[in-house]
Amino acid sequence: MNSILIATIIVLDVALILQLLQMTFAVWADPYISGHERSFMMIVGALVLVLLAQGQMDYLIGEKLLFTGMNPAPAATIVSACGYVIRPVVIAMFVYLTDPGGRNIWIYVLSGINALVYIISIFFPIAIEFDESGRFHRGLLGYTCAVVSFLFLGRLIILAIRSYTRNRRIDMIIPIFASAVIIGATIVDMLMTHDLPVSFLMVAIVCGCLSYYLWLHLKFAKEHETSLLAESRIRIMMSQIQPHFLYNTLASIQALCAKDPPKAAHTVEIFANYLRQNLDSLGESELIPLKKELEHTRIYTEIELLMFPEILIDYQINDQNFMLPALTIQPLVENSIRHGVRGIKDPSIYITTRRDSEEHMIEIRDNGRGFDTTDESRMSGRHIGISNVRERVEKMCGGRVDVESSPGKGCTVTIHIPVKKEQ
Repeated sequence: MNSILIATIIVLDVALILQLLQMTFAVWADPYISGHERSFMMIVGALVLVLLAQGQMDYLIGEKLLFTGMNPAPAATIVSACGYVIRPVVIAMFVYLTDPGGRNIWIYVLSGINALVYIISIFFPIAIEFDESGRFHRGLLGYTCAVVSFLFLGRLIILAIRSYTRNRRIDMIIPIFASAVIIGATIVDMLMTHDLPVSFLMVAIVCGCLSYYLWLHLKFAKEHETSLLAESRIRIMMSQIQPHFLYNTLASIQALCAKDPPKAAHTVEIFANYLRQNLDSLGESELIPLKKELEHTRIYTEIELLMFPEILIDYQINDQNFMLPALTIQPLVENSIRHGVRGIKDPSIYITTRRDSEEHMIEIRDNGRGFDTTDESRMSGRHIGISNVRERVEKMCGGRVDVESSPGKGCTVTIHIPVKKEQ
């Protein structure tokens, strides 16, 4: 081998090692990557460094630059088996990083079988063998590593394509590209007639590590940004709801002061108890028990019924062991009273809870004026909008809000909250 080629290989080796070390430091320092994924990437970096060392030793033994004057077969078998064991493990970790919650147990089983085949080959040549001159011979199971690796890479591409199709996330192109490069490099290495100290596959795996780090960083940075935006929007919505609720309650008390002072005094007492017991939950940005939300609603409706006793409020609570966003039911009941049933004959509001195997359901139904659900302006204005409640339910607990209404036929709002699966 001429000196220029040797120098080129040394430079390439150093560049690959520096890239891996740089990636390891970046993973360790990156605030966005979670602890579990960070540990996996650190392990992947260490394994790839071992592969780099294995490739160099494999070449030096084959060129008789190591173990000169003795039989190189045992050392060559051990070194080569190490590489065949590690390569599928690295790709299996890429699969895990792409789909950490998936059912990929078969990948771990195949990784174990592959490792067992090449460990046995150290003692019995079922997959690889080296003769006394250091020449490589492939055994009956010699393609186990290649078959297992291609299966893993296929799974990797399928997962990435499926995720891209489902979520339309452009960053999923990164694992697809990394997998395609590794497959291409493997094919090129198989077509090569001469061994080199650094294989195309080795370069592709190092590039794959860097690609996966970039992908994880983009993924977690995007999730962090989305979480901050959602939290910010929830806080803004809560800040809008709280003054509205307090204003309407005080307005009711003010009206009672002129109409019925004793009732006004009683209402102040009720409201003071409400504030003392439940003011903390008004500022909740987390989920609260249904019982606490119903307590908000009952106190609010008690205050309203002092002024409008003709309104029927009927509770049919058949399911109450679940959590929901604070101020979810009360604003909808407030809408029903103020914009639906007030002033009509026989005004009625029914609050019902029930559940099935998949979700908890809260229904707020009235026989009021109703409205056109296609009119977005009806959802806004100075009163609490249904759209406001809908957004908090969707973002905070993955539920949904359905509205059925038409002019003159009342309104039914149904809140659907997924049943929390037991861990």
